[in-house]
Amino acid sequence: MSKQATLVKEDIHTVVEKIEEQMKKVIVGQEWMVRRLLIGLFAKIPYSFKRGEEEKAGCGHILLEGVPGLAKTLAVMTLANTISAKFQRIQFTPDLLPADIIGTKVFDIGTNAFRTEKGPIFAHIVLADEINRATPKTQSALLEAMQERQVTIGEVSYPLETLFWVLATQNPLEQEGVYTLPEAQVDRFAMKVVIKYPTLEKEMEILNIRLEQVVIHPIVTPADVVRIRDVINGIYVGQRVHQYIVWVGRATRNIDGSALPVVRDMVLHGASPRSYQHLLALTKVAAFLAGRDYVLPDDVKSIAVDAMQHRIIRSVRAEAEGISPADIVQEILDHVPIP
Repeated sequence: MSKQATLVKEDIHTVVEKIEEQMKKVIVGQEWMVRRLLIGLFAKIPYSFKRGEEEKAGCGHILLEGVPGLAKTLAVMTLANTISAKFQRIQFTPDLLPADIIGTKVFDIGTNAFRTEKGPIFAHIVLADEINRATPKTQSALLEAMQERQVTIGEVSYPLETLFWVLATQNPLEQEGVYTLPEAQVDRFAMKVVIKYPTLEKEMEILNIRLEQVVIHPIVTPADVVRIRDVINGIYVGQRVHQYIVWVGRATRNIDGSALPVVRDMVLHGASPRSYQHLLALTKVAAFLAGRDYVLPDDVKSIAVDAMQHRIIRSVRAEAEGISPADIVQEILDHVPIP
């Protein structure tokens, strides 16, 4: 590694520390969630082939799941404020329409012609709050934006920002007035992060925060995030790690009858090949934030549950017995050998 590259990577660690310091001002007891958000932000996930000079890669979209009041929305808004970027929050409701997200064409009486009104999706960071409250048609309006980083209004496709990042929240307890996300859309999320309650000590600390007086300072720009993403994406990944990722992914499927018992009994459909690209990119960031310029199989293990649990469709038996997708992925990680 050259001296210049070393300095760049040292600067990145300093930036990450400063962002975490800003978030700790208001987010207490959720350090694990904060680190997952940063991993998604700095992951460079390819979504298409290169066209012209522009690389088709972007941040890892994240689905945050947890009961109300666990600082999911606050964490996203705080992180967005550490980046000098355009941020939009969309509150999903049953009466929300696709046009309310992506935009529409409006007839302008003054010019006697139609003009395009762009929706809130045209931002650097988009928070889809309570995404499972919107109808499937409205949820699907995000599909093209999340996958292709473009939006089609009428007959014209509009590219989104180079730094385009979708973070969605959902409440797992609501049973009425909610709609399960389509599998095709769930697979576009690089991670599903399940938020749990803080410890007793951390909840005591929360009461000591005077939230209304806290000021969050911007640390980086969208261009900085893209440059950091490129540096991290360049760290070394050996074929052993590639092989391990594929082994773990294939172990989630019961293809030839040789699957693990937990997969045969508890899984209807396993992870897709797309998940390998997501897991690889996330693993690079996890390794980098751990202070290394190379990836180990242990880095795959550290992030695999978050990268794959939402891509597994459980059987009725698994749901009846309370076996979560995270439990299934962890069981796979415990049994798949490291090459």
